[in-house]
Amino acid sequence: MLIDTARIEVTGGNGGNGCRSFRREKYVPRGGPNGGNGGDGGDVVLVAAEGRSTLLDFRYRRHLRAERGRHGGSSNKRGHDGADAVIEVPVGTVVKDAETGEILADLDRPGARLVAARGGRGGRGNAAFATATDRAPTRSEDGRPGEELTIDLELKLIADVGLVGLPNAGKSTLLSKISAARPKIADFPFTTLSPVLGLVQYGIDGSFVAADLPGLIEGAHEGRGLGHRFLRHTERTKMLLVLVDVSDPDPGQSFRTVLNELTSYGRGLAERPRIAVLSKVDLVAGEPSVPDEMNGERVLCVSAATGLGLDDLKAAIVELLARSDEDEL
Repeated sequence: MLIDTARIEVTGGNGGNGCRSFRREKYVPRGGPNGGNGGDGGDVVLVAAEGRSTLLDFRYRRHLRAERGRHGGSSNKRGHDGADAVIEVPVGTVVKDAETGEILADLDRPGARLVAARGGRGGRGNAAFATATDRAPTRSEDGRPGEELTIDLELKLIADVGLVGLPNAGKSTLLSKISAARPKIADFPFTTLSPVLGLVQYGIDGSFVAADLPGLIEGAHEGRGLGHRFLRHTERTKMLLVLVDVSDPDPGQSFRTVLNELTSYGRGLAERPRIAVLSKVDLVAGEPSVPDEMNGERVLCVSAATGLGLDDLKAAIVELLARSDEDEL
């Protein structure tokens, strides 16, 4: 199961205390100060790692804390700095301040880092306070506390192509036929409850990543049917396949419903390059008719069950992706 949201508390390590100490030497009854500084506390660092695909670990690790700095010692010994707590998250994780909703970082590439909570500075020992007028200070500092913050993690899958449509439009079956992915498939709505990624091979060395997203329902942009959670994963896709079951009683209305939800959700989804796909054409007799609502759209007819139109669909996707890459240059 894909876990794509998590709320955690992060705390930087406290700084170590400075030391108050004086030299003790033979025949020197009042040696000078030699208390060392405390070490700095460690930071909590989030790092995007390719080997991670879910936020499941954070269901069991709600509080992440870095190591505290060690206290300073006599003979001007500085305390060791605390170790950073380096936490791996999936590539595509957005980090937000849980209280304000401010986006702190978008870790959208491997190796991207965010210092989520800085460690406290180590306190100064009494040797640091020696002056020409105060050669034997008794003052020292305690270490500063580390930063504390509650953050929300949101995973947005990174894929080239997003498959969207109403429940039971045939998205999972299509992905299973054009890639090695094996999503759960059944002949009833809401079989897919979390996004599934599949690598689609095309030609000798060409490939692209497609994401099968759970079915949308009317009102998804308002959060109905966990719509916000599912639509979030389309934000990073370069293009969309809008699937409509050709055996639907009103395929034109189904297509309009999906477009309305994409438009209402915003984030430029309705303007994203797309291909309209009439699926399950093996279930109707003769040549399927294209609904008026799809006029002006690039429409392809496919049957995942028989393989009809799948090669043409992959060729059209590759062409559109290439055009999209050129537009970004």
